[in-house]
Amino acid sequence: MNLTYWIVVSILIVVALIIIIPPLLRKSEIESADSDQRNINIAKERAKDLKNQLQTGNLSQHQFDEQYAELELTLGDDLDIEQTQIHSASQGRWAIPIIAICIPLFSVPIYYSLGEPDALIKAEIKRPLNATNGKGAQDINTMVMQLAKRLKQDPSNAKDWILLGRSFKYLKQYKLAANSFAKAYAILGDDPEILLPYADSLAMVNNGRISGKPAELVFKALEKSPNDTTALWLAGMAKAEQRDFSQALKYWQKLLGILPKDSDSYKEVEQLIASIQPRTDQLTAEIKKEEILGGNAKPILAAKIQVQVDIAANIKTTLNANDTIFIYAKALTGPPMPLAIIRKKVSDLPLKVTLDDNMAMMPSMKLSNFKAVKVVARVSKSGTAMPQAGDYIGSLALPERSESQNVTIMINEKI
Repeated sequence: MNLTYWIVVSILIVVALIIIIPPLLRKSEIESADSDQRNINIAKERAKDLKNQLQTGNLSQHQFDEQYAELELTLGDDLDIEQTQIHSASQGRWAIPIIAICIPLFSVPIYYSLGEPDALIKAEIKRPLNATNGKGAQDINTMVMQLAKRLKQDPSNAKDWILLGRSFKYLKQYKLAANSFAKAYAILGDDPEILLPYADSLAMVNNGRISGKPAELVFKALEKSPNDTTALWLAGMAKAEQRDFSQALKYWQKLLGILPKDSDSYKEVEQLIASIQPRTDQLTAEIKKEEILGGNAKPILAAKIQVQVDIAANIKTTLNANDTIFIYAKALTGPPMPLAIIRKKVSDLPLKVTLDDNMAMMPSMKLSNFKAVKVVARVSKSGTAMPQAGDYIGSLALPERSESQNVTIMINEKI
């Protein structure tokens, strides 16, 4: 909740009171009609009628005199009655203090219960970053400071910890995001709202690897939400890292049944399944062979590629310093899954990294298992591992990879 919220609430409450209270304060004077003039007019009409009846012979002179005298007597009695009555209507004024107290007292708690108190903050978090002058990042940083201040006063507010984690994740500060989600997780426990973002942030910190704590959180989320698409995707990745490919395929095949067939995500999962399925039998055979040979198996020489990465100057000026760079090697022909991958930021450029078997996403998909590879450096403005339109990329094909070699990649193309 910020100052803008309280200003808007105060204005709305004042407007409501201005609309409701003045009519209740206003006196409504009700005057009866002038009964004198009314009674005189009625008497004149009656007298005229009596004269007409006398002239036409419907009344005798004696009857006329009696009725005319009675008319005069009745008119005299009516004129003795008080003519004007003023009624001051004060009905409803007793409700004014009740309304003045109840509207401010109950409107805010009702909004807390039925509304969205953090709507302003969430709207600001979703505001896209301004890539040229960093104004969007400044806005998010300001909001992070506000959230941190609030959490210092109330560290038990799980919603604020989640908002802070999402803010850091938006800024690609994954370590800080994971720490914030950890605070929310300590308060909420195994709540589906926190399990997956916490797991995803931990995986980002671990260069995309899901094994360990991230996998534990993912499977807890999957138990509570068996059809959650993000949970199924991450669960498949976790099982693939554990070399349990049959279970990974089950998760991804279930995910295919949920995703729209014309979506990009559907195609990505199809490619992932296609890259893993043909190797399942081969990997199973390799495992059995290793079990049979034991320590007599010939070790595979580790592969290593040292990559120097830089970016074209005209492109760098359009990027945010916190934009993510993925540097990875993949098979030149074959499965699209990276054989080794590392995550950096635009602010780290120019940089030099080493890709080796220790960075493999799965034990069976190692750099040393492929002779022909392609080294890629890609700037992802969204921070996601899958290439998207608008990303910038540079690559180099190595048809004959050596055991250890140096390459230079210039990021100079837009996807």
